[in-house]
Amino acid sequence: MATSTTAAAAASSVAALAAQMSKTACGGKPFRELHGVVVSAGLMQRTVKVRVGGQKWNSFLQKHFDAPKTYLVHDPADSLRTGDVVSITPGFRTSKTKRHVVKSIIAPAGVPVEERPAVPSETERWERKAAKKLAKEERKTLRDHAQKTADALEHAERLARKAHREILLRKRILGGGAAVAGEE
Repeated sequence: MATSTTAAAAASSVAALAAQMSKTACGGKPFRELHGVVVSAGLMQRTVKVRVGGQKWNSFLQKHFDAPKTYLVHDPADSLRTGDVVSITPGFRTSKTKRHVVKSIIAPAGVPVEERPAVPSETERWERKAAKKLAKEERKTLRDHAQKTADALEHAERLARKAHREILLRKRILGGGAAVAGEE
């Protein structure tokens, strides 16, 4: 019964932390959504390269030219294949160069969406991140507590050795007198 209440408390704290993180991450505004085509998939774990369309103005010719951008996108479930049309959103940085995350698959290429692992929703991603953060904080507190305990134990041993040396020294100093007193 105690484990179920602690599990329920942990789940509620994870949900609260996820809600707080999602609010602070975007400042209360919804993330913008980009649509693009998966250019390469399966070469890196949980990472795909997505090409998003765009245009650039050429001031000399006075016209727009196509200027697509490519982004490294986090694919949490490894569910994307090359050629998929996907929706991506900027999310928390998962690595040095990955700043976007897959939101949904718009048009699959090859294998149907039903036969692939499901793309996690935004709330699921935030909850997973919050759970990892909570577990990390718990490990840190346990590690700190263990370190403090080890330091206290080492300090106590040092004091015990010092006291033992002090006792031996006093026995040596008082040794002659104590031996005489013991004989009487």
